[in-house]
Amino acid sequence: MAGMDNKLLELLVCPVTKGPLDYDREQQELLSRSARLAYPIRKGIPILLENEARLLSDEEIERLAALRPPL
Repeated sequence: MAGMDNKLLELLVCPVTKGPLDYDREQQELLSRSARLAYPIRKGIPILLENEARLLSDEEIERLAALRPPL
């Protein structure tokens, strides 16, 4: 599956917090640390709906922080 376009990623924000999103290429999700939500990407299309997102665990939040410090 093709990756997300970097320019598109720069434009997208969390619909709940309006904060930045991290791209998880392996899981095909956009991650919002501030909302603690993971938005799915289906067939290359980000589904930025709160009711479609899953909650991020404490471990996932810690892993994200280790990869890239919060803004």
